[in-house]
Amino acid sequence: MARRQHLTLTLMAVMLFVGLIYVISGSPSAEHYPTRIPSGFESKPEDRSHAGSASGSDRGSDSVSVSNPASGISDTILSGGSIAPKLENATIKAELGRASWKLFHTMMARFPENPTPDDSLALKTYIQLFARLYPCGDCASHFQKLLKKYPPQTSSRNAAAGWACFVHNEVNKRLKKEQFDCNKIGDFYDCGCGDEEGKKVDELKERNGVTLEKEEGLTRGG
Repeated sequence: MARRQHLTLTLMAVMLFVGLIYVISGSPSAEHYPTRIPSGFESKPEDRSHAGSASGSDRGSDSVSVSNPASGISDTILSGGSIAPKLENATIKAELGRASWKLFHTMMARFPENPTPDDSLALKTYIQLFARLYPCGDCASHFQKLLKKYPPQTSSRNAAAGWACFVHNEVNKRLKKEQFDCNKIGDFYDCGCGDEEGKKVDELKERNGVTLEKEEGLTRGG
């Protein structure tokens, strides 16, 4: 009886030993399950190269290409479906359209004549998000289709303004509205900020004139 118990204990010890060896040798390691990095945040060779050259680089030198989405922003965010529901109120829809076109064309008129790659990418990204977030869902969907057919032109102020006028006319064509003369759209959507340098000179002249008149009046009165 004692001998049988001894054999049982020996077998249990052997099985326990084999089990421990299996667990130790078969435990998952970093090689079997590497850490997964979320999409869009992978470390790329070009990203590491900027670390040593960031200082002393001029504006826009390490920017993302205009043809690619901004770093950390996926294509689905920029080109996903419209977010807002359909806008049923025709009066509000018309008011929203007029205000939006005013903002849109004024922005193009104020865009730099010689933009940096960052400037161009910023405007392109804004236009894509503008189309997706526009408060009128059906209007937004139509505008997104226009962007796919006629991608934003952001290489210069003239290119951006001309493109904006063209797509505006495409919208007007669908709504059976009058077409804009793109050569005069700057006058129609005048932001009141043209020839700023000339206005500053005129303001200085006026101020100087007022100062002289006051001084002369004080002299005469004294």
